[in-house]
Amino acid sequence: MSQNNNTPLHIVMYPWLAMGHITSFLRIGNELAERGHKISFFLPPKTQLRFTSQNRYPELITFIPIALPSVAGLPVEAETTNDISAETRPHLMTAMDLTKDTIEAHLVDLKPDFVFFDFTCWMPESARKHGIKPIYYLTTLLVGAAYTLHLSAVSPTGRPVDESLLMSPLPSFPSPFVTLQAHEARSLAGAFQFDFGGGLTFLERVVKSLIECDAFCSKTCREMERVYCEFIEKHYGKPALTAGPVLPDPSSAKLGDRFDKWLAGFGSGQVVYCAFGSECTVDLLSFQELVLGLELTDRPFLASLKAPIGYETIESALPEGFLERTKERGIVYGGWVQQQLILKHPSVGCFVTHCGAGSLSEAMVNKCQLVMIPHAVDQFINARMMSLELKVGVEVERRDEDGFFGREDVQKAVDSVMEENSEVGKEVRANHAKWREFILKDGLEESYIISFIDSLYDLLR
Repeated sequence: MSQNNNTPLHIVMYPWLAMGHITSFLRIGNELAERGHKISFFLPPKTQLRFTSQNRYPELITFIPIALPSVAGLPVEAETTNDISAETRPHLMTAMDLTKDTIEAHLVDLKPDFVFFDFTCWMPESARKHGIKPIYYLTTLLVGAAYTLHLSAVSPTGRPVDESLLMSPLPSFPSPFVTLQAHEARSLAGAFQFDFGGGLTFLERVVKSLIECDAFCSKTCREMERVYCEFIEKHYGKPALTAGPVLPDPSSAKLGDRFDKWLAGFGSGQVVYCAFGSECTVDLLSFQELVLGLELTDRPFLASLKAPIGYETIESALPEGFLERTKERGIVYGGWVQQQLILKHPSVGCFVTHCGAGSLSEAMVNKCQLVMIPHAVDQFINARMMSLELKVGVEVERRDEDGFFGREDVQKAVDSVMEENSEVGKEVRANHAKWREFILKDGLEESYIISFIDSLYDLLR
């Protein structure tokens, strides 16, 4: 076990098997390895191959294969959420739970200082048995963890979450901005009560992980989320470590010819880019109103979206006549795109996003303005913080009871951030520029990572 700051740390990582979570864990792993620390990273065999290119320090970051046990309802070849439907995710979580003995045997053999985890709520007990410190590593903004912890404290244990409670500021919660519309409250309450494997609801699993860890960490800056750091530390008696922005590595790749040539055909800041991440799928009506809203802006647009629920292809779901009307200035694409490179392209001026933490992180360091359409769980909370607290973007207006948004709502939001004389646009552009400059400030990331490592050493003393 490491005891002083001259001895390299050894950290085990076992994230929830979703691509965004794995990517986030590996990014902090690369930062730690860059400074000489050793990482043992548990991943299923085929998934390891997908991430080999993102392992910048293979001499220090070792991928350890973990075979997922067979679980009824889980496809035999499935290893991550990318391989399954949303309804099947509890089976994947159950499979991860069934690796407990295997993971514990590895912990005994590896003798690490720390284990970073998230939804495997049995990890703290397994780690402590062997003198290992369990750290809950958050892949979202810290506000979401603070909100979840506090909701569990003010909501009666064992009962369904009261939706009306979510539609007002939680009692004694440090921010008045985190309130939900009726459809969001219904969605969040349902997600929290969702059976997430092992007979535990999602809320029970997350809260158990948060309460039983020795500390938890988020890839955020105290300057942005200080109030939530202090709230957690004061009310829940454990350190809230901040690792800084943990920015994506600058890509050495070039944007593919198709999109590079297409984007180059438009002026600076003219293109609207829309993407909802690798897992978000919307219904047909929302899909069509979204693309029709992009059309209404009269701006060039590139949308990277999954086919809507019940449809095999993007083309089969597009509104009648849409392709013909927009063929000179619009692309709706159903495959994977190089988002990091698209966002930094000088032609891109607006990013319509679902408010996933990874997408927000990439957006904040680029000049494109933010339009937000959150869809699930922490995305609602992220959107309130970004739009109402930091004021770096706007949300698309939605109907309270069912979350419906129309094409005009999309157009209005995009226009509000892109029109030069828009008062809203002036405010969000100024705030976004301020935070972008702060995040990219020389030495900031290095300072945060060093401080984070020092905090880990302090936990061992």
